[in-house]
Order: sequence, then C-alpha cells, then structure tokens
Amino acid sequence: MHTLKSGFYAGLCIMLLATPAYAEQADRNKPVNLEADSVTLDDVKKISVYKGNVILSQGTLMLRADRVQVTQNASGLDKVSATGTPVTFRQKVEGREEFIEGFASRIEFDSVNGQLELIGQAQLRRGSDELRGAQISYNANTEFYKVIGQPNAQTSSGRVRAVIRPKPRTEGSAVKP
Repeated sequence: MHTLKSGFYAGLCIMLLATPAYAEQADRNKPVNLEADSVTLDDVKKISVYKGNVILSQGTLMLRADRVQVTQNASGLDKVSATGTPVTFRQKVEGREEFIEGFASRIEFDSVNGQLELIGQAQLRRGSDELRGAQISYNANTEFYKVIGQPNAQTSSGRVRAVIRPKPRTEGSAVKP
C-alpha cells in the first residue's frame, strides 16, 4: 500500500516535471507504474527513495533515473529529486503529435512553488526546438524559463545554446506584403 501511495505521488510529481503548460492533460488521470530495484519508505519523515534503474510511467510520460526521492507534506507531494547518468523524461505535447524530452544529471521539482530544475548538462527538446545549458529552471506558475551556462566558460560547449527551427508555413498563414 505504501509503495502504491508513494508511487502515486511520484507519478503526480513527474507529470508536473514535463513542463505543465505543454504536457498531455489526459495523462493526469492514468495510473502510475513504477519499477525499481529497491524502495525504502519512511512514514514518519514522509520520504520514499527508489533506487536502481527506476522507471516511472503514466500515460505518455516516461521517466528513467538511477535514484528518485519523493518527499510529502501535509497536503501531499512536496518535492521530488531524481538523479542519474542522465535522468531522462519524455511526454507527449497536448494536442500535437510531438514530444517534450528532458535530460540532466539531476532533476528537482518543488510542487509548492511549481519550480522545476534540470541541473548538470541540462537539455530540453520540444519537437525540433532545443535548449541546452548547465542548468534549466522552469516555473510552472509563471511559465518563465531561465537557462544558465557553465560559469566562466572558455569554450562554446559551456555556453547556453538554443535551437529554434522555423515552423512550416501553411497556405493560410503566408504573410502578405
């Protein structure tokens, strides 16, 4: 029972990780499936730790990590921290035939503040658009992104990188002079 309860909260959190403004809304009503080599639950501190090839899925959402820690508060989900080499997630974008994907050494989510952090070689892809940096922050409440490069980067690989591809034109959207 505790595994299912913790799995539900982990799934709820991970759903929110996939940038809520774009995530497939129907996923929220789907069951959470969680697999790991081991899980420890502390009911007093309200902390669950899943270790070893952790796979969490809910509808179109898939998260893979080496370790996932879920902390609960009186209202339910408080924080989630996932680490891996790398942590990955993928989820279908609402109303479109494309996916949002994220990669980082660590992903943290604070449900109280709606704050998502991708830390360490962070990367977000949506369709053919891409953001890369040392850290990507996203606030679900304000829909504000911030991407930070490596401090004192001496090479272009340590700087923030964004790739925004032009969207294909349709006949009705052509700009007229």
